[in-house]
Amino acid sequence: MGLAFKTTESPVGKLKLVASDKGLVAILWQNDKPHRVRLNELVENEEHPVLVETERQLGEYFAGKRKEFSVALDMRGTRFQKDVWEALLAIPFGETRSYGQLAKQLGNPRATRAVGAANGRNPLSIVVPCHRVIGSSGKLTGFAGGLETKAHLLDLEK
Repeated sequence: MGLAFKTTESPVGKLKLVASDKGLVAILWQNDKPHRVRLNELVENEEHPVLVETERQLGEYFAGKRKEFSVALDMRGTRFQKDVWEALLAIPFGETRSYGQLAKQLGNPRATRAVGAANGRNPLSIVVPCHRVIGSSGKLTGFAGGLETKAHLLDLEK
């Protein structure tokens, strides 16, 4: 079965929400690279319950009324990618971690670059908070939504 999508406005631009019958599959940026997240055929469905709920929760997040998301997720990736994305979910609201810290947490301190690559492939931006991962120097590093958006999300969580 195809995936449903809907586009929603946000303070960080238009977001394309994508869901299966199991849960949220992706939140894509307006200027996302086409091959960053590979998806099957998409069918527009403004009424899909997962998409409607995601849009509601994102609205609360951007209004400063939500610190974590409770929408069902349908993570699609390799076992390692999913492990990294699960580690992202454990980063508390308003906090950051470095790629190196995540690699150590996952039991492989030498996997910093692999963690970075998996982070860059995170299809569930904002909900799976890859924006909370920064360089070891404390600087903001790569982000599919752009560094300005990453800074905005981190400021929103302060």
